[in-house]
Amino acid sequence: MTVLQETYKLENGVQIPKLGFGTWLIDNDRVATAVEKALAAGYRHIDTAQAYGNEKGIGKALHQTSVPREQIFVTTKLAAEIKSYDAALQAIDQSLKDLDLDYVDLMLIHSPQPWAQFRNGEHYFAGNLAAWRALETAYDAGKIRALGVANFEPEDLDNILTNGRIKPVVNQILLHISNTPLKLLHYCEKQHLLVEAYSPIAHGQILQNQAIQQLAAKYHVSVSQLAIRYCLELGTLPLPKSENPAHIVENSQVDFQISPEDLKTLTELPQIDNYGTASDFPVFSGK
Repeated sequence: MTVLQETYKLENGVQIPKLGFGTWLIDNDRVATAVEKALAAGYRHIDTAQAYGNEKGIGKALHQTSVPREQIFVTTKLAAEIKSYDAALQAIDQSLKDLDLDYVDLMLIHSPQPWAQFRNGEHYFAGNLAAWRALETAYDAGKIRALGVANFEPEDLDNILTNGRIKPVVNQILLHISNTPLKLLHYCEKQHLLVEAYSPIAHGQILQNQAIQQLAAKYHVSVSQLAIRYCLELGTLPLPKSENPAHIVENSQVDFQISPEDLKTLTELPQIDNYGTASDFPVFSGK
């Protein structure tokens, strides 16, 4: 059995593939081709978001593939700016319409703050709880199989855990070699929340790191493969993204193990402070 065939069991009992295919920054007119390549390579977990603007293209790919719908795990995210019950209900239905699906397997609140106010000190507790209650309504109606959040810190999670009716089962966060938020990771583990790791290759910014290159060479793998395996070793779910067919396949070939000593070395590497052209995005700049 390869990683592509392995799953985690979410706390509500839903099985989620251990490796996902990310689609951030893949335009709507190109994403169907990328998703088709990923599905052909054996990926069964596709991650998108309303903010990505490519749900329609992904829906096209899902209807063109010969892979049965029930074998594909589809995640999307409620836009970060939506902080009311009615607006969230409308947005959930719009995602289903754009994806041309009767249900999605997982839906997340994309951020506790609207992107323009990301990490500005305001937690939007009331707005997030209103959006969460809309997700609960959709969950009850069978439109969503599992509920979660993204970019949530402990205070934001406590708000949902304390006041929500249905417990979140996922927190999707920025996590990779040279940026491993251990306190948040341990908090999520304590709450039985699966952590999904987006940008597991640090938006490409760790590919030239000599220390990481040396360890990758030791395992006879690429830096990308080492980075993806690192996330798996931590018990998280990596979401690599590529439009290159060879890279799509390579990113799934991570059936090796990192020794405890090397894992410790990777965890303790100095934190990255430059994401190149991606540094302007709030999730990379932190503001």
